[in-house]
Amino acid sequence: MAMAVVQARAAHVVSAVGASAASSVLSSDSSSSCSVSLPPLSSVRNLSQSVSALRLQRVPVRRNGNMRQCGAGFLQCRASGPQGGYGALSPEMKEALDAFIAANKVVLFMKGNKNFPQCGFSNTCVQILNQFGVPYETVNILEDDSLRQGVKEYSNWPTFPQLYIDGEFFGGCDITIEAFKSGELKETLDKAMLS
Repeated sequence: MAMAVVQARAAHVVSAVGASAASSVLSSDSSSSCSVSLPPLSSVRNLSQSVSALRLQRVPVRRNGNMRQCGAGFLQCRASGPQGGYGALSPEMKEALDAFIAANKVVLFMKGNKNFPQCGFSNTCVQILNQFGVPYETVNILEDDSLRQGVKEYSNWPTFPQLYIDGEFFGGCDITIEAFKSGELKETLDKAMLS
């Protein structure tokens, strides 16, 4: 989907729905307690295989003058910004993201995972996808700052969650809500499951 179409759709959704309405579109029981421990990002099915094929190692990077380990065994980056700063979307990360998104029909980059969403917008997208019963993978962007920044650069979209369907960036929470209401999301998911 062309970025101009996505941006136009996003502007329409924000004006029509509003950011505060996004979390109340689908009701969820926020009073129930959950003791799910989050798996390490490297255990996400297929993603670790894609990354291990690249044989990436942890590398020290410089961020704000401090040395640190980048990544949680997932995607690694090197200092490469304009002034030697933090370049989040390394060629290796882009290649791993390309492979993971291509290997899965539906991917949701979110805060938390489908069993334990950690923000209202992510929970809303999970609830919508669960209503369709389609298989989908989630990636917890809270586990790795370089991943979070890299995915933002990859999609040219500043917020999470981010939904990818059939290898294409579909949109964030507001766009997903609007597409759910209009029936466009069902059509897109049906088409993706058939391809």
